[in-house]
Amino acid sequence: MSRLQALLINPVLNKEVKLRFRSFKNFLGIFLFLLVCGAVCLAFIYVETQFTRDSFTASDSKNLFMLLSMGQLGLIVFITPGLTAGSISGEREKQTLNIMLTTQQSSTSIILSKLFSSLLFLTLMLVASLPFYSIVFLYGGVSPQMVLVAFGYQLLTMLTIGSIGIMFSTLLKKTIVSTITTYGFMLFLVVGTFILFFLLMQLIFGASQGQMGTGTNNNFLPYLVLMFNPAAAMLASFDMYMFTYQFQQLGIDWPLWIGFTLAYLALALVALFVAVSKLRPGTRVKKKETEKE
Repeated sequence: MSRLQALLINPVLNKEVKLRFRSFKNFLGIFLFLLVCGAVCLAFIYVETQFTRDSFTASDSKNLFMLLSMGQLGLIVFITPGLTAGSISGEREKQTLNIMLTTQQSSTSIILSKLFSSLLFLTLMLVASLPFYSIVFLYGGVSPQMVLVAFGYQLLTMLTIGSIGIMFSTLLKKTIVSTITTYGFMLFLVVGTFILFFLLMQLIFGASQGQMGTGTNNNFLPYLVLMFNPAAAMLASFDMYMFTYQFQQLGIDWPLWIGFTLAYLALALVALFVAVSKLRPGTRVKKKETEKE
């Protein structure tokens, strides 16, 4: 218990939380985010009732829920790299990293403190948007389980992107370089995996048609590519028939959410391990030299 408290309750985390949550511009950002969410909900209801049909049905409510969930996921993908990619490199540029490393805080404690302080702000934004889901429950079509599933996807995506941002911030010396690298990596995960998935499907089915094959291909490569896409995994959880035909043709029975969960947990663990090991790169070497002596 004491080790867990040392990791999560420490001066670094306390300083980061106070600096982040005492800033007026952060709460202004939350206010603008809620204002946009409210405007989107009202605009969607107005369009559905005035231009398409007179009443707002349960299917429209489900579409609104999907719109809100995907919008929040896009917000996470867009904001998280900016919050985490400068966590360590920013301290290095301000010449305060060496002072932080001379304290009794371990590398794991510093990395996790930087990560959690950034994720707490995004979590606050997601929690603040919960009242908008009451509109969805008012018209039906969505169960509380779907809301929990959506928040689970968002939190896991947030954790993984934050870990990747911390890793690049530790490896790269400049904040601008680490930020661009993190955004480029996330752009590949969100957009590049979609494009690569459809290209692989075209190649596989084109080859099978050329060979006059009609059975399954038993090719897991498109699935392995698509499971790194958070948007595809969330859409597949909302619509159980999405990608079902493609996966059946590939001979895959696993739901996409299983692959997504395993892949993103592995990415987060690897990124955190690299960040912790590279924060003090010469520490282990010095320990080995002292042990030999």
